Amino acid sequence: MTVSSLSPMLPGADAGARPERPSVTELRLSAFAGHRGVHLPLGPLTLLAGRSGSGKTTALRAYEALARLGGGAGLGETFPEPGGCVPERARPDAQRRRGFRIGCTADGPEGPVHLDVAVQAEPELRIVGERLTAGGLTLLQTALVDPSRPVVQASWHTAGSSPVTRGPLPDDRLGTALLPLRVAGKTDGQRRVLAAAEQMVVALRSVYACDPRPGRMRAAVPLGSGRLLRSCDNLADVLWRTRTECGRRHALLVGAVRDGCVGPVLDLLAEPLRDGAVRAVLDRGDGVRTALGLLGDGELRYLALALVLFTGPGVLEVDPVAEVPAALQTLTVLADGFDRALDPRQALELVRLAARMCERGHIRLVGAVSDGSWAAGVAGVTVVDLNRERS
Repeated sequence: MTVSSLSPMLPGADAGARPERPSVTELRLSAFAGHRGVHLPLGPLTLLAGRSGSGKTTALRAYEALARLGGGAGLGETFPEPGGCVPERARPDAQRRRGFRIGCTADGPEGPVHLDVAVQAEPELRIVGERLTAGGLTLLQTALVDPSRPVVQASWHTAGSSPVTRGPLPDDRLGTALLPLRVAGKTDGQRRVLAAAEQMVVALRSVYACDPRPGRMRAAVPLGSGRLLRSCDNLADVLWRTRTECGRRHALLVGAVRDGCVGPVLDLLAEPLRDGAVRAVLDRGDGVRTALGLLGDGELRYLALALVLFTGPGVLEVDPVAEVPAALQTLTVLADGFDRALDPRQALELVRLAARMCERGHIRLVGAVSDGSWAAGVAGVTVVDLNRERS
């Protein structure tokens, strides 16, 4: 079942004006760590700006958590330390329960679809409430009825002989991701539920959280899967693979590296060593090759992020939606410390490159920066000031 095959449209959805690829357009941190009542608009390229402690990394963590839940991950796997997600001043109720609430909006062919999740973190980790809505209609709603059982009571829109269908769902999984297994799709109402659920899941999946670590990128690495890890420490292995797979894309990457690194750059490649490992080098064009281990932190982070922007799910360590055509999916990159260690010229070149890539619609980026004023004038960039959101 693909997005394009689902019908009818949700109430309020305009088929002629809706984006073809589902994407997350808003992140809601109703009560999550240091955030309360925060709504963050997300464009194709969004920079979350703020001083240290403003919650940039926390917001990215919430987005990644929703993505993992949308992909079917369990609650314990998604939140290994759930106590850290509870607002600091949240007081337990009479049953000693504390928790947090997050949500998002996914826009796409079915119009804006809203997902909100309430998680109990203490004394036991479980989803205690979930709501999926679109066009003013509640499509799925769950609630914890019996705390002694590991399930929630769910009701989803049917619009047949009965307005809703009720049944239990596990309390450690996102109900929205489970709906295709529970909803038959026999009525218009059921098909609306399936369309909205699939749009949300497709929008959330294919997320690549990336934070290049220069200290790990300098050493030679053994040949492996050729899929870039989130710390980018296996960059040489990835270059060994990608340089021969797409010459045009590699040439664009070399051009970007030329703009961000000091000195001439003719090529970027990986070369084998006697022990079977490979190391990444810059070909300077005059017989000199500079090992990436000799580059500065800013150059290495710039290079790694440029590589991420030019590659796709087949190269990055992500979990795309295999049953949905690639043309209907968008890869979302979450880049913590997007401008970390970069000088002003590198940061500007990188955000311009990101804007060009995001404009095509196949990739989106949400990055965290300490100050976004330098990027505010770049076309296609949405800067969200978290200092103002938390003031």
